[in-house]
Amino acid sequence: MSATPDSTLATPEQLIADLRRQLAEREAELADYKAELDEALQRETATAEVLQVINSSPGDLTPVFDAMLEKATRICDGAFGVLLAWDGGRFHRVAFRGVPNEVIEALQQPMTPVPGSFADHLVRGERVISTADLRETEHLRGPGREAFLRHGARSSVHVALRKEERLLGGITLYRLEVRPFTGKQIALLQRFAEQAVIAMENARLLTETREALEQQTATAEVLQVINSSPGDLAPVFDVILGKAHSLCDAALGSLNVCDGEYVRAVATHGLPEEFDKMIRQPIPILPGGLYERLSRGERLFHVPDVAEHEQTHPSGRAGVEIAGMRTTLAVPLRRDDALLGYITAFRQEVRPFTYKQIALLENFAAQAVIAMENARLLGELHQRTDEVAELNRGLEARVAEQVEELGRVGRLKRFLAPQLAELIVSQGDENILESHRRDIVVVFCDLRGYTAFTETAEPEEVLEFLRQYHGALGPLVSQYEGTLDQFSGDGIMVFFNDPVPCPDPAERAVKMAMAMRDAAAKLIATWRLHGCELGFGAGISQGFATLGQIGFSDRSGYTAIGTVCNLAARLCAEAKDGQILVSSRIAEAVKAVVKLEDLGNLELKGLRRPVAAFNVVHSAGAADARPNLTVVATGPGA
Repeated sequence: MSATPDSTLATPEQLIADLRRQLAEREAELADYKAELDEALQRETATAEVLQVINSSPGDLTPVFDAMLEKATRICDGAFGVLLAWDGGRFHRVAFRGVPNEVIEALQQPMTPVPGSFADHLVRGERVISTADLRETEHLRGPGREAFLRHGARSSVHVALRKEERLLGGITLYRLEVRPFTGKQIALLQRFAEQAVIAMENARLLTETREALEQQTATAEVLQVINSSPGDLAPVFDVILGKAHSLCDAALGSLNVCDGEYVRAVATHGLPEEFDKMIRQPIPILPGGLYERLSRGERLFHVPDVAEHEQTHPSGRAGVEIAGMRTTLAVPLRRDDALLGYITAFRQEVRPFTYKQIALLENFAAQAVIAMENARLLGELHQRTDEVAELNRGLEARVAEQVEELGRVGRLKRFLAPQLAELIVSQGDENILESHRRDIVVVFCDLRGYTAFTETAEPEEVLEFLRQYHGALGPLVSQYEGTLDQFSGDGIMVFFNDPVPCPDPAERAVKMAMAMRDAAAKLIATWRLHGCELGFGAGISQGFATLGQIGFSDRSGYTAIGTVCNLAARLCAEAKDGQILVSSRIAEAVKAVVKLEDLGNLELKGLRRPVAAFNVVHSAGAADARPNLTVVATGPGA
């Protein structure tokens, strides 16, 4: 920075000279700054214009590459520009700028990187290669370098196009003088390279989406033809072949079926009439031919140039001579391990099919197999129509029997556990429900305070409570395989050991009653919050009773009658909230599995003599010591 002039010592001429010098310096700085702004604006404008081209040409890379290369060459002051695409094995020059026509013609063919060349360095991972003078790079020899040197190229820069670490191509600029590209210019080229990658990825995604949509549409159309032509394979094969060849870019081909001895075409596409007629006739299967190779398990038959392939079959030679076949692809039609035929696709130029096209043809082959299977199954179905009709008549009779059986099961399930009802019906003998005498265990249970509850509660409340009460206790009857005699308000009667005997009726009855007590306790606790004071009690006794069906034709039930039922009802009436009172016979049968309280002899209404009663406290665990009887009180006659 210049020193400030001393106004006390300097002459006016010196002051003017210093001010002019400072003004010139500021103007130079301003010019440099303006030049930088112009360059930045030019770069941003070019970037925006390229992005606009990308947006306006979705999937079409040619205008994008041309616009990008033009702007990169112009802004970076290059004489020649080339944009290359990498397919994984070779470079393809896809855009040129300022390049002489003879160079373009010489470099049109795909290029395999020469070891040590610029292209080889890009493939091996380098992102930027800047060269001050191509004449000084004898160690980087390659066809591109030599061609541009002959036309005066000197300085060059190569920038890789990469998606993450995957190489997609490169941008190369040349100058006709030794003037290396600056860091800013290289950075701009890298920005253009990023835009080129975006455009290439967009094009790839659009192409894949379009191809996927075309494939799905073709598949849907084939499936539609299969559904609309059951048993008729001709239209199905025609559609499959047409769609397959269209999507695989094949000019001609056929769909062939085999019977183990002969092969014949059942559908063709694009074949000359003479060759078409030839392959539609049965052709013997010869050793070493296409069918034999596929029958040995080969996944496909793919020959880049069938004209150079040794022909062992007359139809193969005719295909080359008459139809002009060159690249050939055949995939088998397989059902499990059986070879049903094959589908072919031919090109009249040497251009091998891609992996995607092979996979697509295999997909259409799978659809052809589905159609053939459908036709086979439909044929078998027609052959067996009479058999099926006869079976249907027999089935109708059996269904009628089963409906009747289900009705019987439904009727029995109204008062029997489901498994018992199904057992009776499966044995086909309902005589066991006729009147008979048997030793049974009867359980009565009801609610304490229920009558008072019904007097004060609304009918809807009572009905809702009973629904919850029966819904909680009813399933326990089936769980313990009891026979439900009745639901009567809050009262429930269940008996065991009939109509199907069981080895432990007393134990089942007591365990069911305890489960009911627990379930009822939860409901009672909930309803107590609503101001309802209720309790649960049960009585259980064992003895002989007479059992059988009662009722009339439209509605019947199964019940037990006898003193054992009265005793259980009276024990239930005597039980306090939470008690399960059992007779002495029940107590003797279950003393090993539950803890009992001896209540002594109780005077029960309707019974002439006192009855020994016991209260079931809880199940006997490992910690409970025997005996499980506790004397609580002694009643009359004890």
